[in-house]
Order: sequence, then C-alpha cells, then structure tokens
Amino acid sequence: MIYVLACSLNTGTDYIKGGIYLWPREWTLENFLLVLNDDRLWRAYGITIARTVIGTISALIYTAIVGYAMSRQNLRGRNTFYKIFIFTMFFSGGTVPYYLIISALGLFDSFLVYIIPCLFSVYNMLVFSNFFRGIPEEIRESAVMDGASEFRIFTSIIMPLSTPVISTVALWIAVGHWNSFYDTMLYTSDNKLWTLQYYLMKVIKESSIPTNIGGLPSDILQNVSPETVSFAAIIISIIPILVVYPLIFKMLTKGVVVGSLKG
Repeated sequence: MIYVLACSLNTGTDYIKGGIYLWPREWTLENFLLVLNDDRLWRAYGITIARTVIGTISALIYTAIVGYAMSRQNLRGRNTFYKIFIFTMFFSGGTVPYYLIISALGLFDSFLVYIIPCLFSVYNMLVFSNFFRGIPEEIRESAVMDGASEFRIFTSIIMPLSTPVISTVALWIAVGHWNSFYDTMLYTSDNKLWTLQYYLMKVIKESSIPTNIGGLPSDILQNVSPETVSFAAIIISIIPILVVYPLIFKMLTKGVVVGSLKG
C-alpha cells in the first residue's frame, strides 16, 4: 500500500529510471490529475457504487427471507432443502450455467447481470438460517400471542436482533461486488458498463495514458508514465473502501454487543 502510494506520487522519469522512493525526490500530483480527468473513471465509479449498493441491499433482503423460512420448524421439507443447499456448496460457482441463464434471459450488456447472479448465494442463506435458529422460539411465540403477523415478526423483531449477522453478510457481499471483475468481462461489451476493477485492468494492461481529456496543460504528459498513472488509479479506487470499512466495522462490533445483551 505504501509502495503503491509512493509510486503514484513519483514522476514518470524517476519510475522509468528505477528510482522509486518512499519519500519522493520530486513530488507530483499529475498522475492523479490525469486519472481524475478521465471520464471512464467516473463512469466506472458510478457503475461500481450503484451495483454495490443495489446488489448488497437486494441480496440481503432475498437471502434473509430465505434463511428465515429455512429456520422455521414448521417448514415442510426443511431438512431436505437444508441438505441440498449444503451439498451445492461442494461445487464451485458455475460460470457456464450463469452464462446460459443470462443468455436465455437476454440480459447481456445490461446492469442486471451484476445483480441477479449474486442474489442466490447459498452461503449467505445458510448463515442467516443458522443465526435465526439461535433466536429463542419464545420470542416469536410471544409475538404471535400478541397478534403479530409473520411479516411483522420478521421485520420488527427478528431483523433488529440480527444486526451482527446482517453487518457481517453485508460486508461480505459489498466487498464481493466492489472487487468483482469477471462478470464485466464475460457479460458486457459496452464500456459504459465497465466496473472500477475492469477499468483498472484496462489502464494497467494496455499501459495507456488517457490523452483524450481537456482542460489540462499540454506538457502534463512529460512528467508521468503509464505505470505511475496506473498506481494513481489504484489509490483512487480504494478510497471508498478505506472510508466505508471503519463505519461497517463499527456497526458490526456494536451489533455484536447489542446481540449478546439481548440474547
């Protein structure tokens, strides 16, 4: 991390000569300036943030509902479904089945290719199911006696008690969405749907400096190199993670304390 930051602050001339210093001899922000003026970066940022937020919320809702249904004692065939779900975890996620399903639904070059495949995570369903099983049945029975519906029990009682598992699963899903790469490569051909990780791959693999940008001095390219620009793009890409992770971690630890007290 420190090395990447140092490289992004060095001039392209120093990097080419092999003189990368953790404390640059000549500081420059031109690498960041060049990346920040690339329209592809902001488009990729928007797509990545949108898929992370929408994908995480939708996957949480879906897997929590399925996990709650699996945790109920009166669900017919619950043990059979539970065993089938566990059995599927012995196999890695199938790229070919996803590809065929997306092809059949006509979702290529669609934003939905980022959302739908992530909804059906067996692992997240089992995590929710096992946590819900640990909630005393007496709590639900008391709510039923007070006339609460199943939906009211789930939203007003079960979910507030499940802050620890919600935080954990949300962090797991969000990181997966943010770092996802292969689905962009497989299911999209439109650069308007590039995610941030795919954009970084293009910048690094092609070793290309975005020159089709306006409002910058013409001599800015003299102090940068494709490598230093790539390092600057990497630093910019991880800023949201550095900001959001402490907030989620704080919510996670707070939820663990609250959950232990309520238990």
